[in-house]
Amino acid sequence: MSSPSAPSAPDPLSAPSAPDPLTRERSHLTRSRAALRAMREDVENLDISDVTANWVNAEVLARQIEERIKALADLSHTPLFFGRLDYLHAPGADRAEGADGERFYIGRRHVHDADGDPMVIDWRAPVSQPFYRASKKDPMDVALRRRFGYTGGDLTAYEDEHLSDPAEAATTSKLLQREIERPRVGPMRDIVATIQPEQDEIVRSGLSGTVCVQGGPGTGKTAVGLHRVAYLLYAHRERLARTGTLVIGPNASFLHYIEQVLPALGELAVKQATVDDLVAHVEVRGTDTAAAAVIKGDARMTEVLRRAVRSHVTMPTEPVMVVRGSRRWRVPAYDLEEIVRELLQRDIRYGAAREALPQRIAHAVLVQMERSGEAPDDRVQDAVARNGSVKAAVKAVWPPVDPAKLVLRLLADADFLAAHAAGILDEEEQKEILWAKPARSVKSAKWSPADAVLIDEVTDLVQRTHSLGHVVLDEAQDLSPMQYRAVGRRCTTGSATVLGDLAQGTTPWATRSWQEALAHLGKSDAMVEELTAGFRVPTDVITYASRLLPHIAPGLAPVASVRENPGFFQVRAISASGEVVAACAELLRNEGSTGLIAADARIPVLAEALTAAGIGYLGPGEETTHETRLTLVPASLAKGLEYDYVVLDEPQAVVDGEPDERTGLRRLYVALTRAVSGLVVTHAAPLPTQLG
Repeated sequence: MSSPSAPSAPDPLSAPSAPDPLTRERSHLTRSRAALRAMREDVENLDISDVTANWVNAEVLARQIEERIKALADLSHTPLFFGRLDYLHAPGADRAEGADGERFYIGRRHVHDADGDPMVIDWRAPVSQPFYRASKKDPMDVALRRRFGYTGGDLTAYEDEHLSDPAEAATTSKLLQREIERPRVGPMRDIVATIQPEQDEIVRSGLSGTVCVQGGPGTGKTAVGLHRVAYLLYAHRERLARTGTLVIGPNASFLHYIEQVLPALGELAVKQATVDDLVAHVEVRGTDTAAAAVIKGDARMTEVLRRAVRSHVTMPTEPVMVVRGSRRWRVPAYDLEEIVRELLQRDIRYGAAREALPQRIAHAVLVQMERSGEAPDDRVQDAVARNGSVKAAVKAVWPPVDPAKLVLRLLADADFLAAHAAGILDEEEQKEILWAKPARSVKSAKWSPADAVLIDEVTDLVQRTHSLGHVVLDEAQDLSPMQYRAVGRRCTTGSATVLGDLAQGTTPWATRSWQEALAHLGKSDAMVEELTAGFRVPTDVITYASRLLPHIAPGLAPVASVRENPGFFQVRAISASGEVVAACAELLRNEGSTGLIAADARIPVLAEALTAAGIGYLGPGEETTHETRLTLVPASLAKGLEYDYVVLDEPQAVVDGEPDERTGLRRLYVALTRAVSGLVVTHAAPLPTQLG
């Protein structure tokens, strides 16, 4: 390998005696940035005044141009390209013809010069794939793979791998290790420069299939899911532009943490939401006991709700009389009953069946008209369907259902619940979910998050939920079966990327197996992949945290850290909160971010101690500045977040803060694995025995 650097910025990976290659690469970077500016200016200078038929088209086109301009932004602190591939032969050429190889610079977006020749190739293009997958064993026709090192936006080093040279031994990339271990401040970064072969296979998997990724802490599962969205938008842009994409995270703090990844890759149209956002049909102001939440989240509630919805249908006992002109047409009650039973047997959605019922009644009238010698057409059938007597019959037989009102009655009326939960929920379960103080109206009810999911289920039973082209579901292990169903409704005609770690499930209804979860999602045929190589968590930290795995996920393989730096790790017995603050002050002397993670009940005490010591801090999800690099994190919000250094306060308090020990140990496992470079565990109380 060779890695020169600029004399003004010496680099341990560089060879000062050979600066010319680095100078040439910097020149290409300068030209590429100039080409990107020209591309942006071309779009900015577009005149659309004479190419649109009306103001609506003009608005749509102007919005598309605005998004294109944003996508072509040159982020000065972000490398425009991070790698180079020199092929032995031109991609796609017949090697027997001896076609000369080509050189491609791999970056976050495509850049071309004034003649249309590529200066930088998008990392998602097929020609870029060998940058991630080529090896000495399978060079994929690549003679040279070059990685670039940057400081800020300045190119400072390079590193070469001669993949097709049998004389050169395979070595570990120092630049790759440095990029993985680089201190982080602020939101999550993209990983386009460091995607590993096993990650790339998941990223580039097809749109038609659902993929479930089981990955321990630091394996990059969240990044893989986000980059898969970016790849799918590149490969299937027109289709996904019509159907839409969505990223679902566990909470607003997590979504804020990851929100810059896709825009940095030029993708601005992907929406983000929590499951609670998806089912926000009512204002959530209440909470459930753990036992009630488990029952309401159980898939058995689906049948209870279906029965309750169908109970609104009553069999007709009176005929329908339709008057048209001087003629009267009578549909007997037994014919109406046959129509209603047929619609019920079809098991279509309640609302769709209700819309079909008047047309079926009208058709029965038209049959009588034809038998009497008339020749009615579709307009006559529509008129009959709108007839007052037909509408009255439909309202009586198949009345409209308000989902929130139905769930309100189910949770407030013991007899109504008993009638539809018989044989599904036992008496104790029914009592558990019944409200002690029934609400008088939908607006006055103190709905819980689990109640909102039930309302969403009923809403879909009445009218089909709109389906997106692709959904990414992160931290999926914490969802209940009913929440999985809510997400699954959003991708019934599309696909999904499901991301999670069974060992990090911290809800009473946490997922027990991915097969079960995928069945609730409606994606039983999904491919399950497991990531076990840890890139973000240091060896000593993940080894310590893995002591908990036999107690929280016995069959799960521990994460194996691939980092060369073992990381900084200490367990300190303390006697006062001041020593926790001192540990934070000590870690803040290092470059990067620091997180102080503690049991939720301990947060006010620690906040007061930090303030008394004059140390500023932020809450999770708030934008981190250079001056404020400390985040005070309740253990309940730590999932999915990462910090260069972490101080974990009182592990036993984290365990005790949960309803049961197993959930508490899982919460502790999450908290222990948030550190990227170093972890200090402080405790006055004894450590959990499971830590050894």
